[in-house]
Amino acid sequence: MLIFFTDLLSFPFLVNAVIAAALASVAAGTVGSLVVVRRSTYLAGAVSHSLLAGLGLARLLQRRFGFEGLTPMMGAVLVAVGVAVLAARLAVRGKHRADTVLSAVWTGGMAHAVSFVAATPGYQDDLMSYLFGSILLVTGSDLAWMAAMDLLIVGVMVFCYNRFLAIAFNEELARLRGVRTAVYELVYHVLTALTVVLLVRVAGIVLAIALLTLPAAAAGLLARRLDRMMIVAVGLCFAVSVIGLAVSYAPGWPPGATIVELAVIVYLAAAGFSKMLRAR
Repeated sequence: MLIFFTDLLSFPFLVNAVIAAALASVAAGTVGSLVVVRRSTYLAGAVSHSLLAGLGLARLLQRRFGFEGLTPMMGAVLVAVGVAVLAARLAVRGKHRADTVLSAVWTGGMAHAVSFVAATPGYQDDLMSYLFGSILLVTGSDLAWMAAMDLLIVGVMVFCYNRFLAIAFNEELARLRGVRTAVYELVYHVLTALTVVLLVRVAGIVLAIALLTLPAAAAGLLARRLDRMMIVAVGLCFAVSVIGLAVSYAPGWPPGATIVELAVIVYLAAAGFSKMLRAR
């Protein structure tokens, strides 16, 4: 671990990785707490696994048809927002089982991704890196994009916090009190989708759900109020991210996987600590 903090002063890519971890933690802690409270982890899973279709389609359009302006991350954002809008409409109308539709989105997104990657000329190593994250390859432009996403997510969360809180704990009562629940459901789903896109740069498509939910779930065992839960979740997410980077750096382990493994340990420790307090 010490070699990581020593090299941190010498290598800009490590500084970028730590900044990326901090930016990702802000979004994961705030939105992830709401996801855990609302028990909508399945939405995050469907979004994260459908992202590869957007990445693959963007790369296919770039290489085969010359759409140079459409980057893979732009494709990911478009697909994520599309999935979020679909899920929000289903949640409001209630004509279809949300879990069934999200399962179709989850598996269909991965299947389309495989087809898009197969149809794209050349070896798609950059797309494959999105599966398990590439935090050590984060660039300055990536950080600017992540910071802009954080500002948007936190700004919307602050503005809509009371409505989100009301809907999370008693949607029927919120509707009776005049809250436009359909609108805020849509906003919540889009925020979740954007957060998942941001986390893909840190933990990858496969592990993004864990980073979104595990620190928030651990924080939920340590804090009673949602706002405090969000603050604790941001701190826990940043801690496991930086420590995961430090632990994985010297032996050359995948940082995304190490970060999530530490998040699991933190959650189990929080669960044990909470159980011990209840026993007393």
